[in-house]
Amino acid sequence: MNAYARPRPPFLIVALIALSVVASLPTLGSVENVLTPLLIASPGSQGFTDVLHGEVWRLVTPILVHFGVLHILFNMMWLWDLGGSLERLRGAAFVGLFVVTAAIASNVAQYAIAGNPYFGGMSGVVYAMLGYVWMRGRRDPAFGIALQSGTVMMMLAWYVLCWTGLLGPIANWAHTAGLLLGVAWGAFERVRIAGHL
Repeated sequence: MNAYARPRPPFLIVALIALSVVASLPTLGSVENVLTPLLIASPGSQGFTDVLHGEVWRLVTPILVHFGVLHILFNMMWLWDLGGSLERLRGAAFVGLFVVTAAIASNVAQYAIAGNPYFGGMSGVVYAMLGYVWMRGRRDPAFGIALQSGTVMMMLAWYVLCWTGLLGPIANWAHTAGLLLGVAWGAFERVRIAGHL
């Protein structure tokens, strides 16, 4: 194998970015123009009725819907950076499982607590990736990815700023659930691997 071979492109992350762009195009003008089948619930429905009637994709698809150019731009930038690094390191199967798990956790938390189906975005998944890489890479150079402390502090400061309400309506429970899931997943893996050394 050529030691100087170019790394394989993160095809799953590229696909998620493309799907997010396509799904978000109708929403760039107004929240009311959102593609209703991608929301976690139909507006006006009660609880998780749609999911319980077989529309299980709704647990995941809100991550594809973004409201505004800056929303999708920043989420896709972090998805490319964190998700692309993870896919190159761990492979598409791991990243696929991680994204689906983080999507379900963050979407369910946001809807169950806030009760409003009009939310979306990849940030719950991005915060899960941040938490995972942060915990998994701490003091473990063998992992292959390490976050600078400044990057972690900036993302945590942004997380806190979102909770202030100064930035408008934000799916803060999705951020919280994603971050907690990622931290727990990364810490668990680190402890498990350390126990086998």
